[in-house]
Amino acid sequence: MHPAGPAFGENLHRLQQLLDEVRAEDLHLAPQGPAAAATGGAGCPRAGAVPPVSYMHICETESFSMGVFLLRGGACIPLHDHPGMNGMLKVLYGTLRIACMDALPAAAAPPPPPAPGPGPCLRALLRSRQHYTPASPPCLLSPHSDNLHQIDAVDGPAAFLDILAPPYDPEHGRDCHYYRLLEGPPAGAEPSLPREVWLLETAPAADFWCGGEPYPGPRVCP
Repeated sequence: MHPAGPAFGENLHRLQQLLDEVRAEDLHLAPQGPAAAATGGAGCPRAGAVPPVSYMHICETESFSMGVFLLRGGACIPLHDHPGMNGMLKVLYGTLRIACMDALPAAAAPPPPPAPGPGPCLRALLRSRQHYTPASPPCLLSPHSDNLHQIDAVDGPAAFLDILAPPYDPEHGRDCHYYRLLEGPPAGAEPSLPREVWLLETAPAADFWCGGEPYPGPRVCP
């Protein structure tokens, strides 16, 4: 998915249609959370523990990456970004609550609230907070729209197919950064959206890590 190409919009729409047709059974998946035997990634804080999230790698090229994330019931993939990347997320089973944000320029903005940590602050627009199920269309992100998001599994385990183009590549400036809100929502009723917020770049929570599991579905040849 290269936005400079003349057929980008048409190809994006076609890919969205194809992804919308994918079901869990197409990938030989049954509703479940991460397996107890999932291998922990680097920095796994509890050897042998069931990770809150695990990843099934399908394929990766210089142009895109594709895989499946499995979330345990109540698990959360913390707020993070996808610098310079386009992406699609299609729920395969379960229910996800996805909060999407856009980064905003800091120029002419009021100063951020006092930060409890040394990380840099980012001004952002909290655009939406929606529930997604297998019946929902894919959740889309671009380099400038919905590029930051947090993903929570609601009412049980959930899984989603994830496509990123281009893939993460720290050597080319596409590294993942984690954030948290500097201020909570106003007391009382749920605040209206969209609304501006300040984020603090931080390390992911100590209870979050991602394990790895073998992908059981059909082979994908890029």
